[in-house]
Amino acid sequence: MKNKYCMRGLSLVASCLLMISCLDLDPKAQMGDNLVWNKADNFQLFANQFYSWSRDFSLSADKNYGNGVYDGPHSDYRSDLVAAASVNTYSQGTNVIPSEDANYTALYKQIYYTNLLLNHAESFEDKAAIAIPVAEAKFFRAYCYFELVQIWGDAILLTEPLDLDSEKLYAKQNDRGEVVDQIIIDLKEAAESLPETADMGRLTKYAAYAMLSRVALYEGTWQKFHTNGADTNENTERSSELLTIAKDAAYNVIKDNKYELFYNEVLGNQSYRYMFILEDAAQCNPANLNKSSNKEYIFVHRHRDGDKNIDITHAMLANACYITRKMANMYLCSNGLPIEKAGDTFKGYSGAATEFINRDNRMNNTLIQHEQLYWNNDGTWRTTWTDEDEKNALKMNVRSNSGYQNYKWCVERQVPDWYESIDYPVIRYAEVLLNYTEAIYELSGNIANDELVYLNKVRKRINPTMPDLTNEFVAKNGLSMREEIRRERTVELFLEGFRIDDLKRWATAPAEMVQPQLGIQFTGTWFESNWNNQSRKLNEDGCIILYDDRVWDNKLYLYPLPSDQLQLNPQLKQNPGWGNN
Repeated sequence: MKNKYCMRGLSLVASCLLMISCLDLDPKAQMGDNLVWNKADNFQLFANQFYSWSRDFSLSADKNYGNGVYDGPHSDYRSDLVAAASVNTYSQGTNVIPSEDANYTALYKQIYYTNLLLNHAESFEDKAAIAIPVAEAKFFRAYCYFELVQIWGDAILLTEPLDLDSEKLYAKQNDRGEVVDQIIIDLKEAAESLPETADMGRLTKYAAYAMLSRVALYEGTWQKFHTNGADTNENTERSSELLTIAKDAAYNVIKDNKYELFYNEVLGNQSYRYMFILEDAAQCNPANLNKSSNKEYIFVHRHRDGDKNIDITHAMLANACYITRKMANMYLCSNGLPIEKAGDTFKGYSGAATEFINRDNRMNNTLIQHEQLYWNNDGTWRTTWTDEDEKNALKMNVRSNSGYQNYKWCVERQVPDWYESIDYPVIRYAEVLLNYTEAIYELSGNIANDELVYLNKVRKRINPTMPDLTNEFVAKNGLSMREEIRRERTVELFLEGFRIDDLKRWATAPAEMVQPQLGIQFTGTWFESNWNNQSRKLNEDGCIILYDDRVWDNKLYLYPLPSDQLQLNPQLKQNPGWGNN
C-alpha cells in the first residue's frame, strides 16, 4: 500500500524530480547520474533553482508560504494590522483543517532537491569546486525547514534523498527543537563557504548569518514565552542558548560594515519609501538612483526589467489595502512618545490628516494622506521628477474602506501593469539591527544604552531629530522597553510578512488578535461631515469597524496538518487542538 500513498512532499518528490524544470539543467536531470553530477558546473546549475523558493510578492501554484504581501502564512493580511475587502479567515481565527496544503507539498519537495545535491556532493572529488552550490543547498534546506517549523511546529527531519519504499518517508515528526538544531548547523556551515560578496540576488555569508539571527530569535523567544508566559523576563536554558546565537549571528553581519541603512540626501525623509521601489530600468525616484545604490538589502528575490511579476502597484496603492487604526496609532510622535503620552505634540483626529502631523516620518512614507498628490503607473506617472510632475498628478481621496490608504510598494514611473521590476527584500539590514537589539534585551530583560545604538539608527533614519530610545527616556516617560523595541520592529517591517509570526512567538496573539479591526475615527471629525456614503458600523468611540467578532484559540499558534497527509502517513500527529477531523 505504501507505494500507492503518493505522499505529497515526501514520497512523490522522487518521481517529481523527473518532471521539474531545473533551469539550464533540464532535460539533463532526466539523464544518467554520470552526466548530471560529473561536473562542478552542473551542481551550480542545479542549485540555481533554489533561488525561486525565497519570499516574494506573488503566489504560485506550488508555493504560497513565502509570500510577504498577498495572503499567505506570513502575510500581514493574516495579522491584526491589515484587512481586505473580504474577511480573512486566518486573521478572524476561523480557519479549519484543509484537505490539502500546497505549502506542505512544496517544502518537502524542495528539501528533497537540496538533499539530492548534498548527497551527490559527498562523492564528488573536487570539494572546493562545488563549495558554493553545497552551501546554497544547506541554506535553502534550512530555509525550507524554518518554514515548516513556523507553520506546523514539529516536522519530519530528512537529511538525505530517499527511495520511494523507504520507511523514513512515513515516519513521525521530529520535535521542533531537533529541526531547529539542524537548521542552525546548516546555516553555520553555509556561512563558512558562501562568499562575502556576490551578484545581486545571490547568497553571501552575511545572508546566512542574517537568516541564522532570524531563526534563532524566533525560536529563542518562542521557547521563552511559550514556556514561561508572554510577560516573563525569565529564560530557559534553551531560550538563552538560542538568543545568544541570534545575537552573535546578527553581530557577525554588523561588525564587518558591509551593509548600511538606505538613505539619500535628495530623497531625505522619503528615503524609506523610495527604497522599496528602486529599479534599474528607468528613472524611478527624484535622485535618479537605482538598485546599486541600496546597501541595505542583504538578500533579495530579484526581478529584472522585462520580467513579468505581479501588478504590485495596483494591488497595494490606496484603498486596495485596508490599513487599520491600530497600525496608524503605532507610529510615534516626533518627540519619541506614543500618541497617548505625547501631549500637545499629537494633534488628534479632528481633521482629515491632523493625526499625521508631528509623527514618525515612516507614517507618511507608508500611508498616504487625504488630498496628497500622487502618481501611479497607469496614466499618471512621473516624467521630470521635479515639481512639473504635479501637473500630471492625482489627488488622494481617502474616503473609502478604512480611511487609511497605503503608499508602500507603489511605483511612480511609467511601466506596464505586471512589469514593475522592484526586488523583494527577503532579508534587509534593518531587520538584522532589530534582531540584535531584541536578542540582547530578551537575554537579560534589560539593555544598556550603548546597545540600543542600532535600534536608534533604524528609528532615526528619516527622523533625525527624534530623541534616542534610552533607559532614561523610558523611565522618565513611563514606557516599556520591551514594547518600544517591538514597536520599532512592527513599524519598520510593516507589510513585509513579520507581524503575525511575531505575535505568535511573543505569545501575545491571544490579546492582540481578538481586537476588532478598526478604521478612522468618524464621529466628531472631518469625516463625519465629508464622507456621506460611509455605511459601516461604528464602535463606541465612533471609529469605523472593518471586522469584529474576531477570536483566538491557542491551537492557532500552529497551522493544522492537511487531512490528506494524515491519511497518507498514519504516524503523523495532528497539531494540538485540531483533532483529526
